[in-house]
Amino acid sequence: MNHIIDKLILLVCCLAVYLFGRTFDSDVVPILLAVIFTCLLSYFDQSRWQIILTAFFLFIALLLPWACVFLPLVCYDLLFSKKQWFCLLALLPLTLFFPNAPLAADTALCALFVFSALLKYRTIAFNQLAERYYNLRDTTKEMSLRLKKQNQDLLKKQDTELTMATLGERNRIAREIHDSVGHLLSRALLQIGAFLAVKQDPQTKEALSTLKDTLSEAMTSIRASVHDLHDESIDLRTQLVDLNHKFTFCPLAFDYSVQNTPGSKLTYALISIVKEGLSNIVRHSAATRAAITLREHPAFYQLIISDNGRVRNYDPNNGIGLKNISDRAEAFNGLLNIETKNGFELFISIPKEEEGS
Repeated sequence: MNHIIDKLILLVCCLAVYLFGRTFDSDVVPILLAVIFTCLLSYFDQSRWQIILTAFFLFIALLLPWACVFLPLVCYDLLFSKKQWFCLLALLPLTLFFPNAPLAADTALCALFVFSALLKYRTIAFNQLAERYYNLRDTTKEMSLRLKKQNQDLLKKQDTELTMATLGERNRIAREIHDSVGHLLSRALLQIGAFLAVKQDPQTKEALSTLKDTLSEAMTSIRASVHDLHDESIDLRTQLVDLNHKFTFCPLAFDYSVQNTPGSKLTYALISIVKEGLSNIVRHSAATRAAITLREHPAFYQLIISDNGRVRNYDPNNGIGLKNISDRAEAFNGLLNIETKNGFELFISIPKEEEGS
């Protein structure tokens, strides 16, 4: 847009000089040619076409000397470019124009060349400044988006660590209750049993029996609470994310798409399978990347553990780790398929209706 404005200003100035030295009705051809060529130069932005058009107009200026008045307009596109030396050829038609033109026209034409160069320099500087501004704006926006993503990742990591700490504390409380209160109640029940065996007084035995029933009920309630607390302390996604973070053997991709968390037994089984699979990658694979995929389908859960390591001397009947994985899958009527074409892949599917068995 700035180039067009510069050319309009130069066209008006060149036209004023032309009309100062010539009458408009004496020769309108240089004006029309100047407008046509400057439009073509703006349309063809390739330097090859610009050189051809400029050379053709210089040839016209040799035949029509007063067309030299429009040379600042025609040479504008090549100024401050790699082909700006071509503008020096404008001296050829100018040598024929200057001797025969009025001194005022010669002076005005020289001033127009200087003015054309100043306009072109100003426009180039403005465009460079605008380009730096847009680059800075894009860089700033990109950095802002990157920082926003890093903040989101940090928040997710913080949430994961907080969840892990909460679940770990629940697990610790469950162990403390089981180890301390549970043992105390068990010892109290044994002592009351011993008293019942020794005491013969009916009233005392009845009181001890009532106390024993109360302690038994308390023991049952504590056991149920401990089991519930322990089960709640295991979150499938959190545990798998933690295993992903702790796996440093090679880059590990993790894809988790489960909406309905499976039961506690299946959760423990899946975590154990993933642990065994990652352990096999570390011990037996020279992989440079690995992946864990856990997806929920309408009728079954699908677990895929894969790596790109080279498989050597693979025996499906050998290996305790694979046998454990197979046994855990079969315990839930699941299927285990092993592929060794492009690395090593464990493909496990477990029906949903069997997860609670």
